[in-house]
Amino acid sequence: MAIQVSDISKNYGSQKALDRVSFEIGTGELVGFLGPNGAGKSTMMKIITGFLQADAGEVRINGEAAGPEFLGIRNQIGYLPENNPLYTDLFVREYLEMTAGFYKLRNVRTRVSEVIEMVGLTNERHKKIGALSKGYRQRVGLAQALIHDPSVLILDEPTTGLDPNQLEEIRSLIRNISKNKTVMLSTHIMQEVEAVCSRALIINKGRLVADGTVGSLKSGMLTEGQIVFAEFDRMPNLSGLRRISGIRSIDEVGPRMIVIRAADCNDIRPSVFLFAVEHNLVLLTLREQQQSLENVFQELTRRP
Repeated sequence: MAIQVSDISKNYGSQKALDRVSFEIGTGELVGFLGPNGAGKSTMMKIITGFLQADAGEVRINGEAAGPEFLGIRNQIGYLPENNPLYTDLFVREYLEMTAGFYKLRNVRTRVSEVIEMVGLTNERHKKIGALSKGYRQRVGLAQALIHDPSVLILDEPTTGLDPNQLEEIRSLIRNISKNKTVMLSTHIMQEVEAVCSRALIINKGRLVADGTVGSLKSGMLTEGQIVFAEFDRMPNLSGLRRISGIRSIDEVGPRMIVIRAADCNDIRPSVFLFAVEHNLVLLTLREQQQSLENVFQELTRRP
């Protein structure tokens, strides 16, 4: 696993910012990290990157222990903080060469040129950072996070404040970067996760409340249960169908169409398909109702 987080807790005085949070992110995954403001996203990311000490628990990066005392592990991590602190009086190339020096890289000028081209800063490389638009400043932030070629990239709210064109450009850049790196992307923009991520973690009040693929989250399987629409060539025996394990309720919504609600987080479609085969029914439609990720997020983060 590229990132292993085990029972991480963090308190700020009497306020519990993180409460026994655990998850894993595999090598090459691009995972969205969601949560309302104040949920603990930035705190978690600072602990993963070693800028903040957890009160309890352990973080491992590529199998190695990570934390403020393990400075060597930072060579494997690239980090773009939420506010993207930059030296605005420096030129783009000058700033990146300085950053490369922190990592004691060889062939600094070559590596800086590679990263500038990678993030699309070629035409801006001789400008001062202070003269750049917000979108190009974010590219500079990504460049400094990538300069030492880390295997793990942590991005905290990388698209906040961007206009729609800049937003799509940065999303496209993140997609390309993720082809060769493990990326953890913090955001509170649902469309962001749907656009670039295959999996999402949702945190609320310091606790992890959901971990699954974007598809499974939208199916409702992690909230109140899956909802499936099934249409047959004739109306099935509903009393027999209700006896299938995992089905909470069945309602007729048409002459041959029913809506089935699952009782738990399991996928009930295979059982419905087998029922149709066993009873010589032709299954014309079997589709899962998809909710918006925003609705799922609201349901999970508004619970007591």
